[in-house]
Amino acid sequence: MDASSGPVVHGRVEPGFEPVRDAFRRNLTEHGEVGAAVAVHHAGRPVVDLWAGVRDLDSGAPWESDTLAIVFSATKGVTSMVLAHAHSRGLFEYDRPVAHYRPGFARAGKERITVRELLSHRAGLPYLDAELTPALLADHDRLAEALAAQRPVWEPGTRQGYHSVTIGLYAGELLRRVDGRTVGAYLAEELAAPLGLELYIGLPEEIGEERLAPMAGGTWRDLLADPAAVPFGHIVARALPWTTAARTFANPRLRSAGRLADPDYRSVELPHGNGFATARSLAALYGEFAQGSPTLGVGEESLRALEERPDPPPRGEYDVNLKIPTRYSLGLWKPHPAWRFGSDDRAYGTPGAGGSFGFADPATGTGYGYVPNRMGLRIRDDPRDAALRRALADCLKASTP
Repeated sequence: MDASSGPVVHGRVEPGFEPVRDAFRRNLTEHGEVGAAVAVHHAGRPVVDLWAGVRDLDSGAPWESDTLAIVFSATKGVTSMVLAHAHSRGLFEYDRPVAHYRPGFARAGKERITVRELLSHRAGLPYLDAELTPALLADHDRLAEALAAQRPVWEPGTRQGYHSVTIGLYAGELLRRVDGRTVGAYLAEELAAPLGLELYIGLPEEIGEERLAPMAGGTWRDLLADPAAVPFGHIVARALPWTTAARTFANPRLRSAGRLADPDYRSVELPHGNGFATARSLAALYGEFAQGSPTLGVGEESLRALEERPDPPPRGEYDVNLKIPTRYSLGLWKPHPAWRFGSDDRAYGTPGAGGSFGFADPATGTGYGYVPNRMGLRIRDDPRDAALRRALADCLKASTP
């Protein structure tokens, strides 16, 4: 435990990484942090492993070393690393049509969509017409039919728009076709077990409420307090029910994103958004990939595919759903002039609703994980996460000979 002045921060940092601890403490006093954890895996070992604050506002229970929090869309990055592992085993190719692996997918104008286009938010399938209830999400065969029947809303490959929910559902069905397991089962057996991770897609029944960090905040009042949090065009599009953005984010029907942590949703696997993690596990998984996968043995070709800078779609890098410029590749976000992370363009990761973020920085062999329980509203670059990443970048620069 760190007993210096200010809020109590638990855990440890290696010499040279103290600025990350300082930034973490300031988040509690300057950025409204409620409870959170941050971790960094560098050069094959954990160098930052910190937690602080309140796990549950209702009970006042403290955040503990083993507290798990839902990481929302940061789950997509974990799913992408699961697929990269499967790709390394020769189970599929990124540039083959999805229909090669799932013949039923070749309907309604989708026969030429490649796995790469699908995972890069370019397939024109950002929403489903079928209502995504917990019962449908748990029924893989019925869900597969709904996915196969969907018609693209733009010409596949020509533009990009965030597939908030569907990217995980399509990725899960692809893996089920080529391997037979769900993303959550593959993660548990092939990645989490060898690395000793507390990282789940869908929450096992044996994990009790006392381990979980319920989300706080995220109301319209919070948005008014931070009007720059979400692009105005995105807010307008979400408010108009006929737009692609509104349809993308309205299914499943949730009062708030935090509902994904409720029992009926957390009991099913949602490879796009109901990952539960400790920060140290998120950092360790990204660190494994950033360091060349010495334990899991993911092949060089698969690792390089994650690191490549993607070519923009013909209609540019503007995301038609988020209303911001973005770069996506194989289910991951890539650094962009409008949003930098990592040391260079080889970095990759995914942010999540609420402010969670995990990324790999192959240039420095670094994995990063940040998990909070106060719902931030930024699409990316939450001030709490940004402060931690700036401190980490300074530490890494100082340690470079």
